[in-house]
Amino acid sequence: MPTAVIDGITTRYEVIGSGPPLLMFSPGGFDATLEKWTTLGVYARTKPMDHLPRKYTCIIFDRRECGASGGRVERMTWSHYVEQGRGLLEHLNIERAHLLGGCMGCCSVMAFGVAHPEATLSMVLYWPVGGPRYRINSHQRFAEHLAYVQQHGLEAVVSLVGKEGKAFAADPRGGPWASVIRHERAFAESFAKLDVDSYKLIVANITNMTQAHIHKAPPGVAGGIKQWPYPVSGMTIRLLPGRTERSSPKVRSGQPRSYWPLSSVVTRTRTSTRFNIHGGRSADGSEHNTDLIAIRGSCHAAKLPVESH
Repeated sequence: MPTAVIDGITTRYEVIGSGPPLLMFSPGGFDATLEKWTTLGVYARTKPMDHLPRKYTCIIFDRRECGASGGRVERMTWSHYVEQGRGLLEHLNIERAHLLGGCMGCCSVMAFGVAHPEATLSMVLYWPVGGPRYRINSHQRFAEHLAYVQQHGLEAVVSLVGKEGKAFAADPRGGPWASVIRHERAFAESFAKLDVDSYKLIVANITNMTQAHIHKAPPGVAGGIKQWPYPVSGMTIRLLPGRTERSSPKVRSGQPRSYWPLSSVVTRTRTSTRFNIHGGRSADGSEHNTDLIAIRGSCHAAKLPVESH
């Protein structure tokens, strides 16, 4: 399978199908590999990779620190994941693409749209995760890893991963760099020599990012919200909510639909809040509607042009 070096980190990827480019940010939380599109839960049932390549050039990849992609011990933010995707498009000489995110990948898609609106044709958020159970489980995973580091040290982490061969999602003790430790010997050797206190601080900062993932949008989307002054009229964002207690929002309606325009989701979802934001103009002078959408327990806010309804 091909690889590309992006910002000094190897990315394992695959291009399948033909048609307009579709960059797909993998589901799977902290084990977001390209295989998850065919093996994980709802994706194994709906089989997107059996259908999407018929109409799109699907670009799937292992997120950094996952699967066979490389990594680097640093405080990771949504922008790191965004630039991996952007770098992959550049590697493939693709200027603009549709974006699809599954699970935690929805956050990366939204952050990509903020950072690179000129490269974004549309966004689909499929089965965004969130809610208190997800937050508790995520924090518990990091806490178990830090406790293991505190008790045994980083050399023991390398030894454990080498022996068990499990990713972070399967065994929290191995930590978020377990996959890289497992398949890159040089990385494992340097990892074991890191200063423990500095390492623990980095991990704590990543834990804070997962909390922002549950309660806020990626940086630049919500909070002290930025304006959206880019020429993005015509961009569409669609959200396909999950139907489990760990996935939200849950759309309630008597008429089933294959997708919901985000503006429609807001009016039909009890866990959503709509703020009144005035319409804007693109650089070419055309008008577009903008909404600020806050969906508690999801990814979770966006000020974006949406379909009229």
